[in-house]
Amino acid sequence: MSNTLRALVLGAAAGGGLPQWNCGCPNCVAARQGKIKPQHQSSIAVTSDDNGNTNEWAILNTSPDIRSQILENPPLHPIGLRETPIKSVLLTNGDIDHIAGLLILREKQAFNVYLTHEIAKVIAENPIFNALDRDFVTFHEIELDTPFELVAGVTAELFAVPGKVPLFMEAGEVITDLEGEQTVGVKLQSGKKRIWYIPGCAKLTDKIKAQLKGEEIVLFDGTVFDNEEMKRRQVGNKTGARMGHMAMSGDDGSIANFKNLDVSRKIFIHINNTNPVWDLGSKERQEVEEAGWEVTYDGMEIIT
Repeated sequence: MSNTLRALVLGAAAGGGLPQWNCGCPNCVAARQGKIKPQHQSSIAVTSDDNGNTNEWAILNTSPDIRSQILENPPLHPIGLRETPIKSVLLTNGDIDHIAGLLILREKQAFNVYLTHEIAKVIAENPIFNALDRDFVTFHEIELDTPFELVAGVTAELFAVPGKVPLFMEAGEVITDLEGEQTVGVKLQSGKKRIWYIPGCAKLTDKIKAQLKGEEIVLFDGTVFDNEEMKRRQVGNKTGARMGHMAMSGDDGSIANFKNLDVSRKIFIHINNTNPVWDLGSKERQEVEEAGWEVTYDGMEIIT
């Protein structure tokens, strides 16, 4: 029997979520009014699903919303007095919206954490993460381009993606398209089934394009629709590029870069609260969908 790879979107939004607590942009106002569905901060859970009998899950990026995300997704609920189906966590960078949720999981529960050496340094240099009892939580530093078992039936392989250091580690001139262990993408595989997860990407290199060409499912960075979005909405001075994220639109954007890659399902994730694609009636949402892209939402299931 061939394995089935299953991904569950725990959070579709970028850091801050939708609505962001201090934001009065049109999307955040609409989310508070119930006109747009609120969305948690970016994270997915994956499992190898054999005839629907799933008992082991891995979480990719632990957002500050992790408690609510678990509560809202019954497959992740405890299965015993102090027994959880969540067996491992994988981190794709050291951003607060991807690592802060580890502190919510500090309740002397055994699980594995997989991360690169550079991301491990971010954790090690912040003593608050000592709250994770190392008698229960085991950290594994993973080499790039080296497959490993993430959870029963699912292998993962990390690869370098252009990005930058976390905001709280910025100093002096900031390089936004570093290629190394600071930001990684993940190839997830169960048998012959694959899902690619790239929630942060500053530039789509020829190497990454070659990896993704002809693939079935890619979850990709959808932070901003256009590079000047936050400036235009008067909620910040940074461009998407300065934050280390490609825009969806434009000649250098992800829609244009994916045009000839023949990916069967292209799905945006890690979408900023300012992004107009949250509005189902917007011309930007129509443009994205006409280009063959889907937009994730909390609770979305992706099965291959």
